[in-house]
Amino acid sequence: MTESRLNLIAAAAFTIGGSLFALGAAVAELGSADPTAPACIFFAGGLFFNTGGYVSVLQVINPPSRERWRWWAWEPDRVAWVSAAVLFAGTLVFGVSLLDSFIDGLTVKQVNRLIWAPDMVGCALFIVSGHLALSQVCARRVCWKPRQGDWWIAALNQIGSYLFLVSALAAFINPETSSAVNEAVANWGTFGGALCFAFGGVVQGFGGMHHRERHASAIA
Repeated sequence: MTESRLNLIAAAAFTIGGSLFALGAAVAELGSADPTAPACIFFAGGLFFNTGGYVSVLQVINPPSRERWRWWAWEPDRVAWVSAAVLFAGTLVFGVSLLDSFIDGLTVKQVNRLIWAPDMVGCALFIVSGHLALSQVCARRVCWKPRQGDWWIAALNQIGSYLFLVSALAAFINPETSSAVNEAVANWGTFGGALCFAFGGVVQGFGGMHHRERHASAIA
């Protein structure tokens, strides 16, 4: 599979996944009589995020110079691989949270343990992955490179990750009230974060060279 095709698949996956997450958040905030509706939309979006995360790993472990194709590799000594692998892991953890959201009759404690906790872990993994991606683009903690597609992708994804974190914090169910800390913030945080990933996917598909190995080689 060519590098350009991998890039297109990853870009499409994050664009569609982000768009579905934004739609699910909008449906939840604007009032769906059936909570299953936004849950189904989120789950569908999660599958696209899973795909985008895995393809990001494939991009890193199959550089253009490599002749033999690999479906997986363990390369923790490479920042590019760690960033992609952590992102993929984050999408899988989010998937656990999304699956658990379909379980009926959960107590407040169970909701926080089965849905909220994995959501928080997923957010943390996304933030770590985004930090590593930005460090490769910038070669330092902070930089401003608005003319570089990779910078926009990394920056948008990192902003989206922090918005997801805000959303997760607001979604914690208070045991005393049996309701979320702030449902509106939870929904709009998800909406904003999802749009960031969707826009990042668009940038990746239309000119972004989302290829972490190039950044790793440049730093080395």
